[in-house]
Amino acid sequence: MTPGELSSARASLIGMNVAHRSPTASSAPSEPSAPPASSAPSAGPAPGRAARAVRKAVVPAAGLGTRFLPATKATPKEMLPVVDKPAIQYVVEEAAAAGLDDVLMVTGRHKRAIEDHFDQAFELEQALAAKGDTVRLDAVRNPARLADIHHIRQGDPLGLGHAVLCARHHVGDQPFAVLLGDDLIDPRETLLSRMLEVRERHAGSVVALMEVPPEQVHLYGCAAVEVSGEDDVVRVTGLVEKPAREDAPSRYAVIGRYVLDPAVFGVLERTAPGRGGEIQLTDALQELAAAGTVHGVLFSGRRYDTGDKADYLRTVVRLACDRPDLGPEFIAWLKSFVTSLEAPTGEGARWAA
Repeated sequence: MTPGELSSARASLIGMNVAHRSPTASSAPSEPSAPPASSAPSAGPAPGRAARAVRKAVVPAAGLGTRFLPATKATPKEMLPVVDKPAIQYVVEEAAAAGLDDVLMVTGRHKRAIEDHFDQAFELEQALAAKGDTVRLDAVRNPARLADIHHIRQGDPLGLGHAVLCARHHVGDQPFAVLLGDDLIDPRETLLSRMLEVRERHAGSVVALMEVPPEQVHLYGCAAVEVSGEDDVVRVTGLVEKPAREDAPSRYAVIGRYVLDPAVFGVLERTAPGRGGEIQLTDALQELAAAGTVHGVLFSGRRYDTGDKADYLRTVVRLACDRPDLGPEFIAWLKSFVTSLEAPTGEGARWAA
């Protein structure tokens, strides 16, 4: 990285600075000076003790999916299809690709479809085998083969922090990953693997951070950060859950990927309900960050938000275009469709032909 690039990278870290000035398109924030080495809290493993490997993942899936009603009245939002797979399968595939072979689903009432999807379907498999339909047979069998998958009910939906706390007995004293089902990371990205590398190097907890526009900071937990000496890694010094634009410590939003130290459980147990009367994971991470044990991985790759209707539709279109079996034909139709939308009145109906 050149000195100029490093300066730009450091400048971007402060987003909105401590005076809460909103950055504009024509002006960049001033470059922060790197903290003295002695002022940064040590977040590395204790001398002579290596960070433990991460093998388990927790996938919270107890939400009601109210933004997608009435579709989610009888179908879990995590089971809504993205092309020809439910959204939650992409999440489990991501965990498996990063080497996590034990996945706990934290579900709620009316979520039995998730359990069924990651189980064997003997009658369906026998029918496909009898037809010699090996392609669909493999597709049906694959979800159950991705990892050792377990399920637990959250009970009362008391927030993400409570969902993570429900995993305590399954996780034990091991570090673990948390993957939120609304955030799909493109299969070509290696975000989770990179987070596991950072956890192995520094111990503690690791969160994924993505820079968002100022008008969107209120939708996320936002992090106060310091440079760490690595291009894509920062020290997280504080977190605020869904702050007002003027109160955000930066424009670095926590997206739905975490690698957590088991110390988070003790913090969650004594964390009082916060915003919305829920136990917020962000509040617990704030306490850990104050102790200097949280790092962030800066991500600028392909991420899809399936928790928003418009983004859900964009996700389906983008992933369909990437499919070798669907992409060429679908892209050709899509181009024709877009052209028809731009056509003079009276010609737009031709796209339906």
